[in-house]
Amino acid sequence: MAYVVTEACIRCKYMECVEICPVACFAAGEVMLVIDPTECIDCGLCEPACPANAIFHETDPRTQEWQSINASHAAIWPKIARKGAPINDADAWNGRPGKAELFSGKPAGAA
Repeated sequence: MAYVVTEACIRCKYMECVEICPVACFAAGEVMLVIDPTECIDCGLCEPACPANAIFHETDPRTQEWQSINASHAAIWPKIARKGAPINDADAWNGRPGKAELFSGKPAGAA
């Protein structure tokens, strides 16, 4: 079992979850984070730490379309173990619905 980052992370990328994760199972994309399901130990610490309320257990129906995105992109995006800066206008995007169309497959730091 694992936790899954969903579309609420898009354009926010706060990273409090990264700071609290005991196994460094997060990977960073251009506009969001993902969790590597092969590394996640199902501890649940990340879920309440997320200010965007973007992380849910994989049994939650809200994760269904994001499970494969987390798995595939965690395999190619850079792993991160420390909190970085959120996206500049993260607060303006936090809580906005319908952000899935803004997903980018580019890794963090890509030109």
